[in-house]
Amino acid sequence: MQFIKIFNPLKNHILPVFSLIVAMVMIATNAQADFLNFVGTYTGSALVVAADGTETPRDLSVTISETKKGFRVHWKSIDQKKNKSPKEKSYTIEFVPSNRDTVFAAAMRKNLFGHEVQLNPMEGEPYVWSRIEGDTLTLYSLHVAEHGGYSLQQYDRTITKGGMNLRFKTITDGAVQRVVEAFLQRQ
Repeated sequence: MQFIKIFNPLKNHILPVFSLIVAMVMIATNAQADFLNFVGTYTGSALVVAADGTETPRDLSVTISETKKGFRVHWKSIDQKKNKSPKEKSYTIEFVPSNRDTVFAAAMRKNLFGHEVQLNPMEGEPYVWSRIEGDTLTLYSLHVAEHGGYSLQQYDRTITKGGMNLRFKTITDGAVQRVVEAFLQRQ
């Protein structure tokens, strides 16, 4: 009796292909699981000290929610200056996974083909991205000035018992301009 060995190229590649698919799903799931830890609404207040020493109370809130492709961060600050009406600033940015495990790209506008893309820092628009390291979600916003200098805003949001610690820092051309720290309670 003679046996014929048939070469099946798929048979030799099924395990590596299956392993690659499992690894890709695990990476996507890990990145998703990382940002799911931050989902929720947080509120608090901080006392902002200006360079001249004046203090301004500020009400803060942030809502982090899941989207179809990633997550959204919406934050608001309200300055409570004496003898003036409150000044409110509000921002919303959606983030999608990048080709780096825990780094997320901002999806701030749609291009000609309907895909979410970054803004253009050479046109005065901010370049925004985020990353997750352990219990901290950091959002960066880079602005390129007309003269070529830069301003970088960094928001570190660290999950703690009962909420999150917020640390905001502005750096302009290498010099720290402002640091604000606050505890935001989970709602």
